[in-house]
Amino acid sequence: MKLSACLALFALAASANAFAPITNGAPKATSTALFGGVGIWYSSSTGNTETVADYIASAAGGLDYNDIGDATTEEIEGADALIVGAPTWHTGADEQHDWLYDTLPSLNMEGKKVAVFGVGDQQSYTDNFCDAAGELYDLLSAKGCKIYGLTSTEGYDHQASKAIVEGDKFCGLMCDEDNQYDLSEGRAQSWIAQLKDEGFF
Repeated sequence: MKLSACLALFALAASANAFAPITNGAPKATSTALFGGVGIWYSSSTGNTETVADYIASAAGGLDYNDIGDATTEEIEGADALIVGAPTWHTGADEQHDWLYDTLPSLNMEGKKVAVFGVGDQQSYTDNFCDAAGELYDLLSAKGCKIYGLTSTEGYDHQASKAIVEGDKFCGLMCDEDNQYDLSEGRAQSWIAQLKDEGFF
């Protein structure tokens, strides 16, 4: 190729590159699992569980949260990780109870990351505090899920709970919007920090 032709091609390439976007060679940023692959699903009869779901979503940086009754099989099975919350059964949570025992057993949950939260009343239901969360934990464990976010039982005042596992831990975040509502938001923030440390996100 003649020198003049080579110079012409070089000039053309330089002109094209002048309008190309400047990059620093770093890989293109992608959305993290924290925002892209984690779903918060809850069931709420009195609104308390929804309130705690909002605290959790805010602590996690603005995740969406939705009623579990509206969830599709594709949304549950397709999520990278799930944060699932349940109210106490004693508030008339029949729809939520049906989802847990009728729908959940049919889903493919093997190996999925899951964190559980529950809301109860330590005074009115002191012998059954957050039992629904404990039942949820048992069923998810039986489905082969990897459970994250166990928490200490310190700071609570109740007689018994199905949510207690390994002797002295709750199976997830437990809140009492009736008697300890002033602690719920802080507990949610601490829990999300713990989940990050555990590699949930």
